[in-house]
This record gives sequence, structure tokens and C-alpha cells, in this order.
Amino acid sequence: MNDNEKLITQFYEALNQRDGEAMCACYDNSIFFSDPVFPELHGEEAKNMWRMLCQKSTDLQVSATHIQANDSEGSATWEAHYTFGNTGRKIHNQVQAQFKFKNHKMVHHVDQFSFWKWSRQALGPIGWIAGFSPWLLNQVRQNARNSLTRFGQKR
Repeated sequence: MNDNEKLITQFYEALNQRDGEAMCACYDNSIFFSDPVFPELHGEEAKNMWRMLCQKSTDLQVSATHIQANDSEGSATWEAHYTFGNTGRKIHNQVQAQFKFKNHKMVHHVDQFSFWKWSRQALGPIGWIAGFSPWLLNQVRQNARNSLTRFGQKR
């Protein structure tokens, strides 16, 4: 296992332990993060997103597989099992992650997952019906952004 594969492994082990600070230690200060719910986060915003998610989660379980990396890029497949706090519904999210590295830190991290699959688990019938709609995606993004902003203001 090379150093960047170890870094990815460390990142997901920290997530499984809900240790946001250990996760943030894997990121460069200039980190760019994006996923369907939190698109285009930079620096402290990206770090705060993980801190917030780790702090709010009470039953998160994460496993990462297919971890691969070279000196500049890497990838992983990871799964998360947790209860969505807004609805109390159980989630099983399957995610494909892509990374870029610089100076043994992550500088670029993009997660991809099916928003429709996530929304039908998290939101129930509204997710089944409207999970494909840009309106629902934008509502979820706005709620997530507002939570992140509030969290950042408290830090």
C-alpha cells in the first residue's frame, strides 16, 4: 500500500469513527470538495462539512473498498449506513470517490452517488416521486448549505 492509499484508508477510518478533525488532517487547506448535496466546497467549508456530519451522526458506519492511488490521483468505493437526522429514516449510500493529491494531502475530492436512491431512502415517498426533479435537489442543497453555514458560524 502506497502513502496515498494509506491516506485514503486513514480518511475513511476517521469517518467511520466520526472523527472530523482526523478527516480534516488528510485535506490540504486548499481542498476542493463536491458531491450531489454539497457541490463546490472549498477549504474550511469542505472541512466543516465533515466536522458537521461527524458531530451530527450518532450511528454512522462506513466501509471503504477498492482503494487505489498513485502519486497524483486516487479513488475508492465507500458505503455509509446511518440514520438521516431530518426524518429518522435509515440510509445505505454507495459512493464513488475520486481524489487528487499534492504534498501527501488531498487537494481535490469528488464523491458521486445517486441522488434519487439517496432521496427515496432519506425522504420516503417525496423522494420516490420527486427525486429526479431539480427542484428537490435544489431544496436539499439549500437546506444542507444553510446547516453548513450555521455550523461554520458557531466554530
